[in-house]
Amino acid sequence: MITFLVCLALLVAAYFIYGRYLDRVAGIRNTTEVPSKTHFDGVDYIPMPRWKTFLIQLLNIAGLGPIFGALLGAAYGPVAFVWITLGGIFFGAMHDFFSGVISLRNGGVSLPEIVGKYLGDGTKTVMRWFSVLLMILVGAVFMSQPAELIAERISAPELSSVAFHSPAGHTFSTLLMIILGLILVYYLVATVLPIDKIIGKIYPIFGGLLIFMALGILWSLFTEYGNLIPEFDGLKNMKADAERFPLVPMLFTTIACGAISGFHATQSPLMARCMRNENESRVIFYGAMISESVIALIWAAIGMAFWGGVEGLNGAIAEYGGKAAVLVDKIATSTLGQTLAYFVVFGVVACAITSGDTAFRSARLIVADMFGIEQKSTSKRMWVSLPIFALGLVIIFLLPFGTMWSYFAWANQALAVFTLWTITVWLHHKGKNIWIALIPALVMTYVCSSYIFVSPLMFGLSNRLVAYLLGALLTAAISAFMLKKVFSYGKK
Repeated sequence: MITFLVCLALLVAAYFIYGRYLDRVAGIRNTTEVPSKTHFDGVDYIPMPRWKTFLIQLLNIAGLGPIFGALLGAAYGPVAFVWITLGGIFFGAMHDFFSGVISLRNGGVSLPEIVGKYLGDGTKTVMRWFSVLLMILVGAVFMSQPAELIAERISAPELSSVAFHSPAGHTFSTLLMIILGLILVYYLVATVLPIDKIIGKIYPIFGGLLIFMALGILWSLFTEYGNLIPEFDGLKNMKADAERFPLVPMLFTTIACGAISGFHATQSPLMARCMRNENESRVIFYGAMISESVIALIWAAIGMAFWGGVEGLNGAIAEYGGKAAVLVDKIATSTLGQTLAYFVVFGVVACAITSGDTAFRSARLIVADMFGIEQKSTSKRMWVSLPIFALGLVIIFLLPFGTMWSYFAWANQALAVFTLWTITVWLHHKGKNIWIALIPALVMTYVCSSYIFVSPLMFGLSNRLVAYLLGALLTAAISAFMLKKVFSYGKK
């Protein structure tokens, strides 16, 4: 348990030490005008209290990520603790902090508009479409899993008959179709309504529930499972079929939301439009990501301990077909009892659904920014949203969850690469320390580049040396292109 406790302490300390350092680098000041005042529209630009924006930000960026990703990533062994901790402190929280601050100082604009300003119009065009597709993929992932979890919990034999066979061979029962339909209706309402009507009222409650769930599991670790948490013993890959799933890059894409996630930078503008003061940045952006890393650390620990070790966890993942929702259900029922387990399952469902609808909301805002469509009109918000939801449903019917999650994992980290390079340009332009963003940018560029050649879902080259060399060459090419952007920005 020593490794776990050290990592937990480092994450908490980082908020007060490294977080304050980033505050100074960014030059945070309370006199800066914020978008909620300069762009107030009563829909997306609405000032809200700091505690509320923090909990909404935590819920938006977390969702299933620090739970599902951490459980699946724990199959690699205690090395997952190291990635969650160092990634959360120096990669993810830094990434979230600066992406939020840059949006805050640019009127709360969406991520593609920020990337375009600092990396050029060509990159902006790519980012616009890439971000929208990723948001739709995130929405599809976070729609399908809660629907399946709810369906498994409801005993309704009369609705268990198969209603639809997807082209991918996945079956959808009548009950599952009904639940998907209800979630979709909620998504549409939450996405179109002003942010303070649903998101501002109930999301802080769900954000608190996410923390409550983690504290409940943490209590179980201290009282029952602490001695079963394995200690860090070098960079060992303990995942079943380790040859097929090497640490680099697979661990770095499996555990995304607990360490670094490009999706977060698409959510930061939502809260940048609701902040009352620039001094709230460290709490809302850096603090929310550190909190998510703590949650991921707790779930990774219980994943390894609950099944008596990493080997047992790998066996459980194989037994339940990689369905993290089932793993969560088993852990919650056994550690917290049936009654509290229902709260945990409800929390998982709520976290998934709420992250899904904010993903679709982000997609709406990105599309609106892209085509200059004003969003004060309900009818225009509706017409922008409907095609986005339709594409989300198509993805659910065409791709099984495992495939959706894998593509989401890579696309998510690829988005982080764009954001990290944007932050590097911004820091250089401001005359600040660029290394705090440049090193993470180089590392994540290599992770995403090597994934293309290593992953079975892409080229899947059996010769690892060749795959890693090709990844290095692609990294060098991308880095050279990006470094030119870094040092040429602002020059005529």
